[in-house]
Amino acid sequence: MGLKTRHWDRLGNGGLTFTELGFGTAPLGNLYKAISDEDARATLDAAWDGGVRYFDTAPLYGLGLSETRLNPFLRGKPRDEFVMSTKVGRLIQQCAPEHRAGVGKWFDVPTRREQFDYSYDGVMRSFEHSFSRLGVDQIDILYVHDLCIFSHGSKEASDTRIEEFFGARGYDAMISLRDQGMVKAIGGGVNEWEVCQTLAERGDFDLFLLAGRYTLLEQTALNSFLPLCEARGIGIVTGGPYNSGILATGAKPGAFYNYDPAPQHIIDRVNAIEAVCNDHGVRMVDAAFQFPLMHPAHVAVIPGGQGVKETEANLRAATAKIPADLWSDLKANGLMDERVPV
Repeated sequence: MGLKTRHWDRLGNGGLTFTELGFGTAPLGNLYKAISDEDARATLDAAWDGGVRYFDTAPLYGLGLSETRLNPFLRGKPRDEFVMSTKVGRLIQQCAPEHRAGVGKWFDVPTRREQFDYSYDGVMRSFEHSFSRLGVDQIDILYVHDLCIFSHGSKEASDTRIEEFFGARGYDAMISLRDQGMVKAIGGGVNEWEVCQTLAERGDFDLFLLAGRYTLLEQTALNSFLPLCEARGIGIVTGGPYNSGILATGAKPGAFYNYDPAPQHIIDRVNAIEAVCNDHGVRMVDAAFQFPLMHPAHVAVIPGGQGVKETEANLRAATAKIPADLWSDLKANGLMDERVPV
């Protein structure tokens, strides 16, 4: 059974066709452990052979390594057969070894530091650098990256960066690139729906890549953000559908939620959700993958995949059959927001 696709065309420019399963390439930047070029390529090949045609990357991932690993993989592919997104907001710069960014997070990567830059020139330079690393003729989607509390440490710092993005005209640069047809869509790649809503209220955005905030565990984005997206025709890509792993592994000892060890109340909730899934003969990971796609604003889900096995598991989750009464039972047990469209 092949992967389903969703067509998005907010602007009437022909739009983009997403496979419901996309590929998030942070793990190909040697996130948390180093993998060989051969293993990275095998993982990408497994995704392509499984039908995946949406690939998301960013300069941050492996300090350029993710983009350069995509380069030889994509070079032989017909450009009209896949959708590609990358991000702006950081410049990746050469530096002395002692100043290298991401030590303990990115392994065996180039000696580079990251500099946040949400200005007009910063966005344009980042876009040019990504073109050079990727080697593609077209980048479809440009997301402004990490304008969130999670990345900057506080709401005040996040708000300052948002003001910089609009005031120093990084936003104008993205609009210009879209107006020129250099990209087909612009948006934000962020960890908090509240920041996405702020951006949507202040600017004209097409798509948001929202990590971990509309999942089987969390649905507060239904309060105001997702209705706004529906009203404006804004598409949503869900990253982190397993909330850093706990919805894939179950509440095992050491399970991660939101990049940290899971607190007890999350463990209890995951165990309760998994029990309902088991009653229906459904793997929780399959339900977690397909959950966001029931919402009409969603166009794709992009779990990460650091190896062929993870990629094959994601393909299995994307094509699993989920009985409708699973969702109604989760609602009846108070484990899912009543407003979730099913």
